[in-house]
Amino acid sequence: MAYVKNLFDQNFIQYASYVIRDRAIPEITDGLKPVQRRIIHTLIKTDDGRFTKVANVVGKVMAYHPHGDASIYTALVNLANKELFIDKQGNFGNMFTGDTAAAPRYIECRLRSITKDILNTNPRITEYVDTYDGRDVEPVSFQAKLPLILIMGAEGIAVGMSTYILSHNIHEVIEAEKKCLRGEKFQLYPDFPTGGLIDVSDYADGLGKIITRAKMDTSDEKKIIITELPYGSTTTSLCDSIEKAVKNGKIKATSIQDYTSDKVNIEIKLQRGVYTKDVVDSLYAFTDCEQTIYCNLLVIKDNMPVQMTCTQVIEYHSKQLVGILKKELELEKADLMEKLHLRTLERIFVEERIYKKIETQKTEEGVYKAVKDGFKPFEAELIRPITDEDIDHLLRIPIRRISLYDMNKNKQEVKAINDRIKEINKLLKHLVDYAISWLEGIEKKLDSATLKRKTKITNINAVDVKSVVKRDTPLKYDEKTGYLGTAVSGGNEVLKVTPYDKILYVRKSGIYSVSQTPDKLFVGPQLRYCGFADKESLSKVLFTILYRDPATQYVYIKRCKIEAYIMNRDYFFAPDGMEILHIDTRKNFSFQLNYVKKPKVKTTKESFQASKYEEKSLKAKGVRVAAKEVQTITIQEEKQKIGELFDNVEE
Repeated sequence: MAYVKNLFDQNFIQYASYVIRDRAIPEITDGLKPVQRRIIHTLIKTDDGRFTKVANVVGKVMAYHPHGDASIYTALVNLANKELFIDKQGNFGNMFTGDTAAAPRYIECRLRSITKDILNTNPRITEYVDTYDGRDVEPVSFQAKLPLILIMGAEGIAVGMSTYILSHNIHEVIEAEKKCLRGEKFQLYPDFPTGGLIDVSDYADGLGKIITRAKMDTSDEKKIIITELPYGSTTTSLCDSIEKAVKNGKIKATSIQDYTSDKVNIEIKLQRGVYTKDVVDSLYAFTDCEQTIYCNLLVIKDNMPVQMTCTQVIEYHSKQLVGILKKELELEKADLMEKLHLRTLERIFVEERIYKKIETQKTEEGVYKAVKDGFKPFEAELIRPITDEDIDHLLRIPIRRISLYDMNKNKQEVKAINDRIKEINKLLKHLVDYAISWLEGIEKKLDSATLKRKTKITNINAVDVKSVVKRDTPLKYDEKTGYLGTAVSGGNEVLKVTPYDKILYVRKSGIYSVSQTPDKLFVGPQLRYCGFADKESLSKVLFTILYRDPATQYVYIKRCKIEAYIMNRDYFFAPDGMEILHIDTRKNFSFQLNYVKKPKVKTTKESFQASKYEEKSLKAKGVRVAAKEVQTITIQEEKQKIGELFDNVEE
């Protein structure tokens, strides 16, 4: 057993680590999950500018992704619908209606040119590793120049953790990064392609929550038109929630029509006598027209899951952008220096006729030595010492090219190289300014439609469902069966309730409880009280309890109010072991004690007024009414009606 337990623990840890790092949680460096990264890597590798069948792309991605074609196809469609990296052709679904994309054999895609600008694929900068079968290589993570994790958003559930990152407007993200590079303050808020309204008061920089609402046209007092969706909804799910609310009587509408195509258009026609202003709050309260979204910005950073804020992500990517641009400039400068070195070698080799010195050589060693000796007088002009590889390059120059060598053209090339090197040196000294100019340049390449904010930020006072719903559901009590609830068929109606009310009920035994409005709950016969358990209602109800001590037969009276409780828990009005004789909610009533008959005792009964006794706390003991043994009690006033028993709050 110990061996099995250790084996399970070890394998579970490996599985959890794999799911967290390699499947569910995106990488901070490029904001992508492994399947997304492999899709983009495949498109970059096979890019020829033409559209390709998605089925073909999926097949090629399977060389890198070992989890089947279905997950690849779904991820590719979702990535294409972000409209940043992939151009699409055909039916890729409808984000408004929730309609799925066509089969992969019918739709096509291709890489957008801007992808290579945003993602650095240079193997001298981006680390590559072997694929799962060792036949190819794939990037560990792209070196992204933009914080894609914020632009595209992400969600995923791993073992013991999850991430929910909302998408942000790319223009605002770029502006935030520019401000960060300048050392200025910035603030980021979500933006969704479906539009709608959001309240970001509790966004907490990506770790809090937002309230999102549908945008409605309420200009017609008899008709409501939904023109933009709240985040996380589709027209199908929204219409379903509205139809459910209508069926349950929460919203009074005669028809719900969905005319959505490339724009959202849901038309709700109201019943006669019902107007738009009466229904809007109910739509927010009882349907998906208003939703609360909780965020959790969890990413993989340095191979570990880390919770970050939007500000921290921007700061991280600002440093990463500067680092990538620096590496690119340094590599370009190194390549130019190498190119300049070769141009200098070629010029000296031809201009000084060093190639003539190899004509008399009989061996390869002699040739190499002759070339090296020929360059000794010109070592000061060389950028670095000459190597055998340099000599190989010179010896491969065709005779035709040597004879037609253009010295002026060589000088122009050398001048252009030197000018670019000077420009690079200048950029390396002002990397922050260069990074800002790069961000401005990439923004110009983006489609103007993607730069516009689609979701409007506003202050939303969340609708309290309890304040909107009407108390119109009968709560019945059947004394014969002992059942209380909204689903009880027989008995008498005791209250009009809502599903959100808390109900206090007191049994004849003196036990009381508080629960949500019950459908059908057994409370026993002779229920003594039933009413609302909110503070306002309870503050108006004074309970009078008459109980007897079985040991002494003395009767005690206790007058109190219920001020606090725990839901679905039984409480007892009297001390343990006491016998409850009567429970009343009237402010005043008379009761008679019938004493145990004894010899030489003339007084056999005595009357009392309940109002003469003071109110005490719920936990206090009762006051002894008389120092005599009591056999029975009689409530002298007229017996309460059923309605009085169940709710005397307004008395």
